[in-house]
Amino acid sequence: MSLADRLRRLGPARLQGLRRGIEKESLRALPDGTLASTPHPAALGAPLTHPHITTDFSESQLELITGVHATPEACLDELRQVHQFVVRTLSQEAHRDERLWAGSMPCRLPPDETIPLGRYGSSNIGRAKSIYRMGLGHRYGRRMQTISGIHYNWSLPGLGNEEHFALIRNFRRHAFLLLWLFGASPAVCASFVEGREHGLLPLGPGGGSLHLPHATSLRMGRLGYQSEAQASLAVSYNSLERYAATLQDALTRPYPPYEKIGLRNLGGEYNQLATTLLQIENEFYGLIRPKRVIRSGERPLHALRERGVEYIEVRCMDLDPFEPLGIAAGTMRFLDVFLLHCLLADSPPDTPAEIAALGRNQHHTATHGREAGLVLEREGGPVRLLDWAAEILAECEPIAAALDAAQGGSAHARALDAARAALAAPQTLPSARVLAAMARDFGGSHLAFIGAQSEQARHHLVALPWSPAQQAAAQAQAQSSLAEQRRIEAADTQDFETFRQAYLAPEGLAVAA
Repeated sequence: MSLADRLRRLGPARLQGLRRGIEKESLRALPDGTLASTPHPAALGAPLTHPHITTDFSESQLELITGVHATPEACLDELRQVHQFVVRTLSQEAHRDERLWAGSMPCRLPPDETIPLGRYGSSNIGRAKSIYRMGLGHRYGRRMQTISGIHYNWSLPGLGNEEHFALIRNFRRHAFLLLWLFGASPAVCASFVEGREHGLLPLGPGGGSLHLPHATSLRMGRLGYQSEAQASLAVSYNSLERYAATLQDALTRPYPPYEKIGLRNLGGEYNQLATTLLQIENEFYGLIRPKRVIRSGERPLHALRERGVEYIEVRCMDLDPFEPLGIAAGTMRFLDVFLLHCLLADSPPDTPAEIAALGRNQHHTATHGREAGLVLEREGGPVRLLDWAAEILAECEPIAAALDAAQGGSAHARALDAARAALAAPQTLPSARVLAAMARDFGGSHLAFIGAQSEQARHHLVALPWSPAQQAAAQAQAQSSLAEQRRIEAADTQDFETFRQAYLAPEGLAVAA
């Protein structure tokens, strides 16, 4: 069946049922571009239980979460309101002068061991979250974990597991296009790579900033979310069963380097949750993940196996430092078109050879994507990145038209036109604009440029209308989350080691017979 036939079979009603949500990570930074070392503000609520404001790896790394929305505008409106409460709190709380760092690559970082880990209280689940982060620090270093980005959660009604995994296979094949179009991290502060081999070039005087001249997203290259241990995983996306079996193996197989770290240190404190290749499912790095809303105490892998894939999580989007919220509505619309293309195009099974080639394509695009004539690998042969990109965009045209017909207007066609225009003018890409602005206005300083964008975003958000009723509702939600954390802590009766063993038991990954 052709892509056009599959598109017709979807029909307007299902296209109108498309939904999306956003998870946006941002470091808290000081005016001089250094990482804020203060605890998570109590006025924002409890990261353990707040539905919209939590922390990611670090106590200094906020994660802002929207609900599920029918339009990009509705999604961004909720994200904007969460931002407004956060930036007002960071601006007004005593002894704070912090802002949300507007770039994916971090601000100036302190020594690795002093980057604060997220803290979630004294409950067993809260302790587990902190110990998991301690393990990430031991395994990969804390600096890597301070990288931030946008996660785009996407669903379409009526999709089964096979369709979700067909989408995922094609997404992995074509994700180079998203890195090329929307990558915005071509430079880093030198503190991020201190003591590491990096291959980056100085940008500006003093050596405080490093870059690659044709990079799109260093966050998605070898300096970003990478793991030699996980590179040993031959993860197949040909079926839920194959994917789940690979993940279960990684979650239950002892890994000698992590056994050497040890479960606990000599003082009896936990170094990590487990000595297996993955501590928990979230440790598995990927461009995209199949997801399912989990029940209390349930393992994510069990939820997938028992009830199937509910939505997909796109994980390769950089923060856009030119956007106050980190992402624009047009970008979201392009993602909707792109994801439907991944769903509707032919999606043959993946192979180990193809998976390896896709990894090379990702790294080439991340580090050299704007290099003239860059060649990638496709089906065992060479293909120019721009030629492959043009083919995909051409195939997206009827999808954009169908979305516009179903939802009204022409916004999806405009988003596609903007992507086509970028093919003809790579200097307009976010990654190119970042380097140009840094060189032109900030003496080649990554910290100065992202710092200025962060301050600009803060001023923009603080200046927006914000009513007493909105403030009261946000404060009430924060207080409710604090009360819920206290309730969870008071209800704990089990010792932590018993809890840890029960939660990580392999039986929790399987589906009941």
